Amino acid sequence: MNTFFRVALCGALVLSIAACSKKAVKHDDQPANNDNGATTQPTKPHGKYSPGDLNTDSCLLQRVVYFDYDKAEIASDFRAAIACHAEYLREFPGARVTLEGNTDERGTREYNLGLGERRGNAVNSALSSAGASSSQLNVVSYGEERATCKEHAESCWHKNRRVEIVYSSKQ
Repeated sequence: MNTFFRVALCGALVLSIAACSKKAVKHDDQPANNDNGATTQPTKPHGKYSPGDLNTDSCLLQRVVYFDYDKAEIASDFRAAIACHAEYLREFPGARVTLEGNTDERGTREYNLGLGERRGNAVNSALSSAGASSSQLNVVSYGEERATCKEHAESCWHKNRRVEIVYSSKQ
């Protein structure tokens, strides 16, 4: 009887150890197959962009929109960059940008403040139309006060007629 009890105890011990062991998990590095045979690629958790892309992606690095003299219409050259920023803002609802409108030195101070605001609002509208939330966008006009170039020539004035897209929050 004592031997029978020992064998039963050892058997129960072996069964309990086997029950507690973990199954080996096989990691499959291959993309998952869909039912129709097509494969899917792994994606970034938030979509196309990550917060680090603001400093590395060539499209997102373009953060200045230049304007023609006395105009607030966005040239077609800048549509792709605005679309990239709008997509980034859609992917990261906590991201915030300030659109800083600037002008060249020609015109009165009041006129230039108004023109800078119209340029900022034009970029704001383009971003909103592409899907960015209005709560993510802020427009500020500096008029002629924050010139990047101080010379009195058309090449210099062109650099000052701009809206800068400044991120205050990246996510």
